[in-house]
Amino acid sequence: MKPRLCLATALALAGACAFAQQQPAPVSGGTLPGVNVKSAGKESVEKSYRRMVRGMDLFERERARLSPQGQLRFKVLPRKPGVNLDRLDLYVLGKTVEQPVDVAPDRTFTLPRLPKALDENALVSPDRRALSMTWRAEVRTPGLPPDTRRLGDMRLECHVGMEAGLVSNSPNFFTQIFSAISDTPAYCEEAGNRYLFFADRPVFGVTLVSGGRRERLPMNRLYAAALDEPSLKNELPYCDCEVLLDRAHYLPLADRSWPDDTLVVYDYMETPDAAARQ
Repeated sequence: MKPRLCLATALALAGACAFAQQQPAPVSGGTLPGVNVKSAGKESVEKSYRRMVRGMDLFERERARLSPQGQLRFKVLPRKPGVNLDRLDLYVLGKTVEQPVDVAPDRTFTLPRLPKALDENALVSPDRRALSMTWRAEVRTPGLPPDTRRLGDMRLECHVGMEAGLVSNSPNFFTQIFSAISDTPAYCEEAGNRYLFFADRPVFGVTLVSGGRRERLPMNRLYAAALDEPSLKNELPYCDCEVLLDRAHYLPLADRSWPDDTLVVYDYMETPDAAARQ
């Protein structure tokens, strides 16, 4: 990246992040209080176990085509300022089912297949309040170079995420962006899809590499394409990217001129904040 462009990007990103940081913390003390998972009810941020299992089934059907070596996990991410997802308690809860789910330090997990939980239309329920966190599927091929992902893996992530019903946004500007989402994997094949991916750390840029072809993602595919949005400060709380804007990006999932083996290479920002999140 040229120094001038790098500086311009940094300044723009700093302004966007400042908007996110200006949003008031939900409670004093910097973290949300725990919620008793057995009684969280409508205040919790739950997902349908059936739908997440449907996402797992879709992964098994499509992995040979999109991600032959890929491994599927689900992931939870903070959505609001001050949310702490360390020591998260996660359960599959049905009428009679109460199955704890182990969450790894990187906040990823797998779901057990529980026939009774399917019969009881169980929920995947964390001990956190609604709108405090968001969810994604994560498909990774082992052995890739550092700071890279594989495009086929991320195409399959989108398919699984849509099938599992993981994207959650509230009505406003950002859901106008997502208004074309039909809650089906077919959305991932639309040329104008805006499925948000979140990098591991804040990014300066993202480059696609396939053989001798290299292309850097344009700015309108970084930071949820929101840096020039004049109402960003007011609209950002309605997107599940609110505190992840510096990691959020779109990929050309429907552009088949980029094969599934294309590498997605991340140019990360090196800041104290970024180092703290690693």
